[in-house]
Amino acid sequence: MPESGPTTPEHISPSASGQVPASASGQVPAPARSPLEAAPPAAAVAAARRAGLLVTLVLGGLTALPPLSMDMYLPALPEVTGDLRAPAATIQLTLTACLAGMALGQLAVGPMSDRWGRRRPLLAGMAVYVAATVACAFATGAETLIAFRLLQGLAGAAGIVIARAVVRDLYDGVEMARFFSTLMLVSGVAPIVAPLIGAQVLRVTDWRGVFHVLAVIGLLLTLVVAKWLHETLPPERRHGGGVGHALRTMRALAADRVFTGYTLAGGLAFAALFAYIAASPFVVQSLFGASPQTFGLLFAVNSIGLVAVGQINGKLLVGRVSLDKVLGVGLAVIALAALALLLITSGVFGETGLLPVAAGLFVLMSAMGVTLPNTNAQALTRAPHAAGSASALLGTSSFLIGAIASPLVGIAGETTAVPMAVVQLVCALGALGCFLVLCRPWRTDRHPDAAPRSAGGPAGTERPAS
Repeated sequence: MPESGPTTPEHISPSASGQVPASASGQVPAPARSPLEAAPPAAAVAAARRAGLLVTLVLGGLTALPPLSMDMYLPALPEVTGDLRAPAATIQLTLTACLAGMALGQLAVGPMSDRWGRRRPLLAGMAVYVAATVACAFATGAETLIAFRLLQGLAGAAGIVIARAVVRDLYDGVEMARFFSTLMLVSGVAPIVAPLIGAQVLRVTDWRGVFHVLAVIGLLLTLVVAKWLHETLPPERRHGGGVGHALRTMRALAADRVFTGYTLAGGLAFAALFAYIAASPFVVQSLFGASPQTFGLLFAVNSIGLVAVGQINGKLLVGRVSLDKVLGVGLAVIALAALALLLITSGVFGETGLLPVAAGLFVLMSAMGVTLPNTNAQALTRAPHAAGSASALLGTSSFLIGAIASPLVGIAGETTAVPMAVVQLVCALGALGCFLVLCRPWRTDRHPDAAPRSAGGPAGTERPAS
């Protein structure tokens, strides 16, 4: 891993990166040895892998929590704006606060899960999430709602970061990329049904009822995790260090140029996605006059595109085409879709209706189906023995960049979609630039044999965490 900064310590040895050169046919061979084979896995890990579908459903539920928390609430944004007598930009800060909480919470929960295992931090976070969601339902002002949404995000971060870490515990390389794509099928149902559920809830109650439903969902998911998700990080692979150890681990990860490249590319792509999430209720309902139900339907169609492309990625592309090639095409499509949206919304093609904008958003959302799982897999492959910390950095960067993008889309009010398209284009070009400049996908010397030797032994070997 030349030019990637200081040699990484053994607990996140880049020699276990799983990066392998593409063959002449473009296929990416599976790593010869996975981290789980470096030291015999505990019985719980082996049982978790055999559980297959059950693990997928539980982890899918955990990764579905953020889109549920965000998207069920989206159809209610105009109503919240009127009920709490606050401007749209202020109410959009409730989304920003939740995102910021999920970002910062991952920085704490990720290292905690590397030290104490996955189950205990996860269950504690889920319990606080349920309490915070109930508190959101009783908020009496915009400031109070923003504060409770921040707490909801901090607690909900446990499900996001630990779900990714569990995947890294159980899978490696191409197999991990396939699992992330399968996971997208499960978690992708959430953004499809969430706005529809939110819109139907608004038929019988007000926006506060949305949070009551979210609290029930959170409670049920907590019970499912407690009963069916076994510990996947054996004691011998945990880290006994405190805050200093966690900071050193994250600093070493950040010094890995390629890891940072995938992390920033994924985070900026996520920000383009979240610019759509934050702006679409006002664009579709306020600007084009559509109903909450129509908005929910369009959101569902876009989410179906994301899930469908994700399954094409996992079933047809992974293992046959280089992950970097697929990722590069996905980022390029996102950039082109964002450019088209900017041209449409700025009036270059004259006055347009909702259909051209919806088509551009559909292409942009669908391309996320190859971008998000592949950036996660490529980044986590470089940190086999610090999956919690690596997952925290991945999630934190995504949610922080998304939180910054959220208020920018409403900077010109509710009468134009141009700010949304500008934010999406800037983020898409930034993601593509980070991928090309930092990851350098054309290089073939990023495989284990090219990595610098660490204290753990010869390159290409792996040591269990101390």
